[in-house]
Amino acid sequence: MTTLSRRSLLINSGLTAIGGAAVLAAADPDAAAQQARSHHKPAHHPISVAYVEVNNYQLRNVADYALARTGASVFDLGIIFAANINYDGQRAQLFCNPQVQATLDDAVNQIRPLQARGIKVLLSILGNHQGAGLANFPDRAAATAFARQLADIVVRRYDLDGIDFDDEYSDYGTNATPQPNAYSFVYLVSALRRLMPHKIISLYDIGPASTALEYRGVQVGRLIDYAWNPYYGSWGVPDVPGLHRPQLGPAAIEINATDPTTAADLARQTVDEHYGVFLTYNLPDQDSHDYLTSFTRPLYGSAAVHLG
Repeated sequence: MTTLSRRSLLINSGLTAIGGAAVLAAADPDAAAQQARSHHKPAHHPISVAYVEVNNYQLRNVADYALARTGASVFDLGIIFAANINYDGQRAQLFCNPQVQATLDDAVNQIRPLQARGIKVLLSILGNHQGAGLANFPDRAAATAFARQLADIVVRRYDLDGIDFDDEYSDYGTNATPQPNAYSFVYLVSALRRLMPHKIISLYDIGPASTALEYRGVQVGRLIDYAWNPYYGSWGVPDVPGLHRPQLGPAAIEINATDPTTAADLARQTVDEHYGVFLTYNLPDQDSHDYLTSFTRPLYGSAAVHLG
């Protein structure tokens, strides 16, 4: 089986935020024009990730923040949280609740504005208390069947940029479902990578799947792009064989809930230790640029501004 490495995917696909310099035009049109020509974040800077609880907030807000100094978008990845793995009595089924489905159906307002600014949009996949999860597919065929459902929604139906895996709330064993096994997640990710060779796959590093990342010589880290710490307000380096510092996010914060001093310290540590991802959760609808500045200054040397 051919193993595909996705470590350079974002560089190769041009993942850098664009636009935003217009917020400076009134004060200094010449400076704004110059910044519009150099809007990319430097390649060595960490990327920033925003999970959005679409049950409560609008995904489109991810595109509303820029760096005052350059006009680059604050966020590089926006993640729709979350679609679910349901169980129909025989197999795992992808399920989108009404809010997630509404976000997907309103792609012209919720997704395309992010992509137009260079922000990649991922769909998070989460358990749903029914016993089906990332870690208990009974065989390769079952894992591949679910991977096809994911690839269909990403590639064919909604033109998203990838999938994020979160192995929580599956309640393994419910409805007489199997317990986690050593091969399930490896089979799932292997199938999904074959189906989506140019899309992003990321891991929220939690649950049984996060401890079953290698099977018969296949390392999940060589098939995915990123993994990050799931515990907000803390520092924890994900242990994912095959991934390296540019693909890892040890720092995780909850926007407006994690103390801003802690957010700044975690951002500074991310830069100092040369990690490639800074994770944020629960971007709200209200203007939060003052809070975002707590981590954009140490990450990017710039305050955040609100474009909305």
